[in-house]
Amino acid sequence: MKAIPKVNTNGLYLEDTLVDDAFSGVVPFYSHIEPDVSTTVDATEPEDEPSNDSDSSLSGYIVGIPTTPGLYRPCFDLAAWSAYQSAISAAQDSYQRVLSEWQELSKEERGEMPVLESTPQPTLWIEGLTPEEIKELTKPQPQEANEVDRLGSEMVTRELEVLELRQQNEAQGAQIVGLELRLLSLENS
Repeated sequence: MKAIPKVNTNGLYLEDTLVDDAFSGVVPFYSHIEPDVSTTVDATEPEDEPSNDSDSSLSGYIVGIPTTPGLYRPCFDLAAWSAYQSAISAAQDSYQRVLSEWQELSKEERGEMPVLESTPQPTLWIEGLTPEEIKELTKPQPQEANEVDRLGSEMVTRELEVLELRQQNEAQGAQIVGLELRLLSLENS
């Protein structure tokens, strides 16, 4: 199993879904629409029409192509996918035509067997946000201090005040000792 993206009908990423490892390509997924209960059908009358898929609506696509890293809001380019599929189909049709013509030739006229040329895959995942939306999303947000940060800041402030008071106390203590020494020297003389 592997996780692959689901997109809405516009190609915008919705969520990841788990699929078999062999899954590839793009397939639609549908959502069930509840029938309108305002119209009642008599249970004894047979339905005029057999049930069909009209009670489902296209919800988006399951995309077997990994998203491109670094996109803020990945968007799968459904038009590019459709054009890519058309190009692959056209290349295969052309190859089958050339191969059939080659096989109809005699062995002496054939030459080298034709080769199917691969169609390069375009960039299918694009950015779903505008540059303005990305700028707004990535601008720095002012952070409000939470309780722990506020208390930590107050604690640092108090510790600095205590350190300053200790230094003042030591300075005043040194002055007192100096004054006591002067007083003793005056008493001894």
